[in-house]
Amino acid sequence: MTGCTASSMKTKKTKLKIYIKADMNLHEMIAKLDTEDQFKVLSDSYKQIEYAWNNDFNTSAINTSIIKNIILTGLGGSAIGGDLIHNYLRSELNYPYSVNRNYELPRYVNEETLLIVSSYSGNTEETISALNEAIRKKCQIVCVSTGGTIEQIAKKNKIPFAELQKGFQPRYALWINFFTLLKTLHSLKLVPSQSEDVQLAIGLLKRKSSEYSTPGNKAVEIAEKLLGFIPVVYSVSDYSSAVAARWKGQINENSKQHAFFGYLPELNHNEILGWEGYKTNMNFKLINILDDDYHIQVKKRFELTSEMVRKAGAEIINIISDEENIKLRLVDMIYLGDWVTYYYGIMRGYDPTSIDSINYLKEHL
Repeated sequence: MTGCTASSMKTKKTKLKIYIKADMNLHEMIAKLDTEDQFKVLSDSYKQIEYAWNNDFNTSAINTSIIKNIILTGLGGSAIGGDLIHNYLRSELNYPYSVNRNYELPRYVNEETLLIVSSYSGNTEETISALNEAIRKKCQIVCVSTGGTIEQIAKKNKIPFAELQKGFQPRYALWINFFTLLKTLHSLKLVPSQSEDVQLAIGLLKRKSSEYSTPGNKAVEIAEKLLGFIPVVYSVSDYSSAVAARWKGQINENSKQHAFFGYLPELNHNEILGWEGYKTNMNFKLINILDDDYHIQVKKRFELTSEMVRKAGAEIINIISDEENIKLRLVDMIYLGDWVTYYYGIMRGYDPTSIDSINYLKEHL
């Protein structure tokens, strides 16, 4: 059986494997709390890939012969796809690549820069600011959005525009966003053909959708193990960093819970010392994102780091996928995290859709 598995190394027993209300089972809680049916959105995630890969848009205005670097600019759910591009194409993308999360662009951007502007709503103020700067600097630009101000700017300036499917929370539209970004690079022939792996990814999410939407599944089990704890997610720079960032962000937004993440090997040069002062009443639980493709020394670092964490008194959950290649394994582990954090939020008594604090900030900025 292929796909993600999780193992937990325990140093103490926990009695927190209960739902927020003793008189309600998980199915009843989903019916009560999931007001916008994100369960179905998660179940149908493979359809997002199909939509993105079949969605044709014109990129003929891009002069690929002069491109020297690639930047994706975006925030939140519209930026995590850019992070995943960095991991997913790490062995295939032969251009300097970065993700920009701010109002301004790096000083070096110019007409030799391909700027991909990513905003699901089309109205993200930081992204609009970066887009306007890119126009002034005569970058090569592709806009990815459902519409809004960004679409208006794109049409006015004859900028290639990839229209995303409407009707989702940005974080729940990851697969539309990511595979549209991937198709942009694929269509411009800046990377080898991606079609075969895309079809495999569709099949993967179909299989996992069936698994994670049934009672007592692996995602539910992991969510139960997180109840009462603050998750800390460790992955590896350049290889799986997007997985840890995604899990952290989804725990924040879906589960309404603090979470933290770090990257090996960097965290072995600083963060590891934080575990020396760890007390069990701090209630952290470590989630390791593992993969067979990691450097042999990084694998050893995971073993030693986990040993130190266990000695400090914290519990560990290991996440690993046995899909056939690193691209599918990244998709697999992110999709598992989406389901885990959905169930985790439900178990904690929260609507996994609501983003009240984010909306408050937008209204007052």
